[in-house]
This record gives sequence, C-alpha cells and structure tokens, in this order.
Amino acid sequence: MHLVAVVYGMLNPLYRILINFTATKKTGPASKRMEIRTVNVTRYISPLREGGSLPALAEADDGFKYVVKFRGAGHGTKMLIAELIGGSVARTLGLRVPEIVFIELDEAFGRTEGDEEIQDLLKSSRGLNLGLHYLFGAFTFDPIAMAVDSWTASRIVWLDAFLTNVDRTVQNTNMLIWNKELWLIDHGASLLFHHSWDNWQQQAVNPFSFIKNHVLLPYAGELQQVDREFRSTLTPEVIDRITRLIPEDWLHWNVEGESAEDLREVYRQFLTERLYYAQNFVKEAQDARKILI
Repeated sequence: MHLVAVVYGMLNPLYRILINFTATKKTGPASKRMEIRTVNVTRYISPLREGGSLPALAEADDGFKYVVKFRGAGHGTKMLIAELIGGSVARTLGLRVPEIVFIELDEAFGRTEGDEEIQDLLKSSRGLNLGLHYLFGAFTFDPIAMAVDSWTASRIVWLDAFLTNVDRTVQNTNMLIWNKELWLIDHGASLLFHHSWDNWQQQAVNPFSFIKNHVLLPYAGELQQVDREFRSTLTPEVIDRITRLIPEDWLHWNVEGESAEDLREVYRQFLTERLYYAQNFVKEAQDARKILI
C-alpha cells in the first residue's frame, strides 16, 4: 500500500467527521474571504520517506496530525506555493482536498531524528511551512481496479491542465479513496513556470502537452462542459484572493529588482492569463484523449 495512504489512515472517528466537513466546504466566487489556519508543531512523529521533498508526519497544537511539507526541501518555498495555490484552486472548484494549514516549525522540531539528511532538512525549514490533514482509513486510488465517472475525471483533468501539474499519472496518482470518495493530494509539482521565471507569459498560454500522461484522461469526456462551469467559478477576483494567501515570507528568491509583491503579482497574472486562454489546454487534452481511446 502507498505509504502516504497508510499515514493518512491514522485518525480517530471524530476527526473523520470534522475533516469531511472542513475539506468539502466550497470557497467559490461568493466567498469574500479565504483564510488558512496557522498551527504550531508540538510533536514530530516520523518522516515519510517518499519522493524528493521528504515530508513528515507531525502533531500540532490543535490536537490533529498533519503531513508537513518543508520549505527546506529541494524546490524550497516554490513547492509550498504550488501546494497552496493548487489545493486552494481545487477546493474553490468543489474538488476534495484535505484542509491546508500553515505550520510553524521551531528549533526543537525533529531534534531526536537520527537521520542526518532529515536533521539538515528540519534545520533549514524553521519558520512557516505547510501541512495537510490526513484522512482516517484512506487508501491509494488504483486506476486499474477503480472506476471514475466522466464528469469527475474531466474536472480533475481540467484542474491539472490549468495548474500545469505533471504529477497525476498512472505511476503516481496522488489521489486517495476515503469514505468512498475521491480526494486529491500533493500539488507541489504544479506551476511549472516558476522554475524558469523569465518566460512566464509564454507558459501562461502553453497548451501543456504533459496532460497526455494524466491517469484520468481516458475517462475525461466532458472537458468542454467542465470548462464552462469552472471559468464561471474561478474568476479573476477569486484568483486574486487565492494569490493573496501566499505568505510574504515565501516570496524571497533573490530575483533581481522584484519585491515580494512583484512576485505575487506574477502568480496572479499567470493564473489569470491561463484562465483566459483555457481553450488552449482544453483542446490539447481533448486531442490527446482521442489518441488514447
């Protein structure tokens, strides 16, 4: 069984009720405020030795456990920004994502960890990080054994094409089944443009050829209908509110001549332009699907 799924399966029944209410609550265009809670880590439980970012399981001062994504990992705060924006967009569109929280990490966190690599990661991650609630009894989505309806598949494919998320493939679905429902996790590989910052305008209109590798693409037969719905929900005003969630502390990359607010504005413009030119990636996905089926 996928290790993340095992970790997500350690919550008590009361928390199951709470997280189901929290994570399925929509924050659509009528929402005037978007807020992310901040919690403090009180106990380091164990590292999750998967992927390059080395997340960890930890308990916070609100009594709940989280999968913590660290600012000191490979892509630094850009990975946290992608996770924050990706999860926030998904929830705005009515897709299920575990609650996202900001997590404060103090100097004592992980001090007993014997692995030198993880010790270094924790030391470089002091300050504000990001966490996701994990889900009791969840297990990894298996595309061979489990079916997804066309509407759901189309919604997820549209989301990942919009976000330029390369990491929802047969090899790594980044989806869980919990309470007989499909949940999305791990959006840290989204927003490819911010790894080559200079050409973000071009990337905003890019049709995103990597969508051909999406695990749900063969089932996504209603992309045009989803596009109409999502474009009416994910307005430029909503995008502005989402990008304002990015902590200023995460927007310092030594980009010459650009302030934190300048960088935030690029994210806003990128997403707004990508939404305006959504037909580019919708057509790319439709054409790629025709080849598959």
